[in-house]
Order: sequence, then C-alpha cells, then structure tokens
Amino acid sequence: MREIVLATGNANKVKEIDAMLKTLGITVIPQSKYRVCDAEETGTTFVENAIIKARNASLQTGLPAIADDSGIEVDVLNGEPGVYSSRFSGPNSDDVKNLDKLINCIKPFEPESRTARYWCIMVYMRHAKDPTPIICQACWEGLLITEKRGMNGFGYDPVFFIPELQKTAAEISLEEKNSMSHRAKALKLLLNKLSEIYR
Repeated sequence: MREIVLATGNANKVKEIDAMLKTLGITVIPQSKYRVCDAEETGTTFVENAIIKARNASLQTGLPAIADDSGIEVDVLNGEPGVYSSRFSGPNSDDVKNLDKLINCIKPFEPESRTARYWCIMVYMRHAKDPTPIICQACWEGLLITEKRGMNGFGYDPVFFIPELQKTAAEISLEEKNSMSHRAKALKLLLNKLSEIYR
C-alpha cells in the first residue's frame, strides 16, 4: 500500500477519503500521525490555502499530500464569507457565532436573492516542491434561510437550503450529504485524476 498524508486532523475526512482511495491501493494517513504542525492559512483564495496546507504536510512528512479548503460564498454579500468562513465572526469564532452573524447579514435581503454555494477545493501534491499540483474544485448550490433547521451537519448547514429536497443541509442524512455535497464532488474528481497516476 502506498501512503498519502492528508493535511487535516478531522477523523471523518480521513475515513471518507481513505475509503475511496483504498480502491487504488492507497492508504490515507492523517498528518497528526506525523505530528505535523498546522500551516498558517494566509491565502486569499481556497486554492491558495489548499496548496499551502498540502505543501506543509508534504514538506514535514516527505510523502505525497492531499489537502482541501472549503467555505461558503453568498452572492448578496459579494462572495463573503468565502475563505473566512470558519472565522467569519472574528478571532474567537465558532459555528454558532458564525451562523448568527451570517443570518443577521442576510436578513435585509429578499429570500429569493439569498443564493449561495459551498465550495471545496482539493489539492494533491506529489512532493513539497511539486510545480503542477492536481487541483479539483466543486460547488453545491443552494439558498440561505434565516431560521435554523436540522440537527445534522455543521457550519452553515442549518441555513443552507436545498430547493430540490426542500430541506437544509442539516436536515438530510450523512449518506445523502455525501452523495451531493461540494466535498463529495471534489473528492470524486480527485479520485478520477489519481486513478490515472496510480494504476
């Protein structure tokens, strides 16, 4: 089995990505196993931050690396919170504070104008100096509502409404989410690319 380090400490992400890459004879190892220090996300785009995280993990482990960066883009807020999705409410951000701030920001706008999308960028680097990393991106379109609904998911899921399902991302099952989410789509694209490398 070949190993790829995943630039995250999120056990759910590791499990999900490892299950998909096992079909290619690849084992995904969380960067925490190698005591990798988190990279400082100084990029102004999802792509930049994903590359920073992948390069950092590869540099500290000597292994190929995968990293993702994701967030939500709201049209009436000119793309905010974007790359600042996890720290939208300031230095001591958490999911509740971020969600409350977003709800307050979109309340003045008409419901039909509150279009938004989750973005996920996934990056694969063969080594820390890889000049041509594989970059895959995908989005998940929806509308924002101002009333929190559902107990599943995290982040902005309780207000991310999926019109075709008439539910928020926090009201659907994990299986449903993993079949349509931005991360699932980006991961499938990456899997196709890696299958060309790891034959």
